[in-house]
Amino acid sequence: MELSFDLNTLWFFLVGILLTGYAILDGFDLGIGMLHLMVKGDTERRIMINAIGPVWDGNEVWLVTGGGALFAAFPDVYATVFSGFYTAFMLLLFTLIFRAVAIEFRSKRPMAWWRSMWDRAFSLSSFLIAFLMGVSLGNIVSGVPLGPDKEFAGTTLGLITPYTVMVGLTTVALFMMHGAIYGVMKTEGQLHDRLRNWVNRTIIFFVICYATTTMATLIYHTHMISHFKQAPWLFLVAVMNMLAVANIPREITRGRDFQAFLSSCAAIAAMLFLFGMGVFPNVVISNPSPEYSLTIYNAASSAKTLKIMATIAAIGIPFVLAYTLCIYWIFRGKVKLDAMSY
Repeated sequence: MELSFDLNTLWFFLVGILLTGYAILDGFDLGIGMLHLMVKGDTERRIMINAIGPVWDGNEVWLVTGGGALFAAFPDVYATVFSGFYTAFMLLLFTLIFRAVAIEFRSKRPMAWWRSMWDRAFSLSSFLIAFLMGVSLGNIVSGVPLGPDKEFAGTTLGLITPYTVMVGLTTVALFMMHGAIYGVMKTEGQLHDRLRNWVNRTIIFFVICYATTTMATLIYHTHMISHFKQAPWLFLVAVMNMLAVANIPREITRGRDFQAFLSSCAAIAAMLFLFGMGVFPNVVISNPSPEYSLTIYNAASSAKTLKIMATIAAIGIPFVLAYTLCIYWIFRGKVKLDAMSY
């Protein structure tokens, strides 16, 4: 299908932008969570939690907004995905709630066993959230069985395949790298130096996972490159993605932590753009019956609804951006523990 631009395409990219914002912002929260058990002592773990303390709940607003936009623009997709992936999404919702509880409850008691219990809950839930999101993306790429009534015709266990597990592990590696870089930017002293060493290790872990997943995608899911054949300029995004990842260790070595973090953000944005262009104009690919796929046209709201929602988005998104920028500006700088800290 030729690339064209209309309201349906606009909303496809708007939903993608909102979910990309979530991946970038909550991605380092999840990365911090997965690295949380690797630091030493209660003080360092408190520093890790307080590095994301002022922003983690605000970051999740992007997920809620993205889900709301998906419901408004593509209600059939929302209904099919949330019913078909019901067990997986309930597990994801549970881990999101449990992770928030772990952050809030950890410092309510001074006992070592109490804090250790919630530390483990925080790390495990962070890992599961990242992994489940990756598995969901993997299923969008490989396709899921859909019927002519737009209903999911598979099973929960059928969603777990070697390819989707591979995408899940790649997502885990990506967020660990992103979180390590954010941790370097927000800490100082011995913890800062230790996290700096972890950045290179997480980059190696991510590159191995990403290269393996990319090869599997090119071999088994060739539909993901169809638009790149029609519009060769899209290959530049793939090049920019590789350059952004390669620039991270360069900036870390030079002590430019913020620039390394920006490169990590750019890499996430580029990867999700490549994912979006790969599935476009589909939103949910049907496998083995591609004629039943949910696209930006057969699963969309009416043109009037999309137009009204576009006006609302034009008014609302700047407020979300302003709120996000304001919070990050207020809480910029290194983490300092005080009486108000977690």
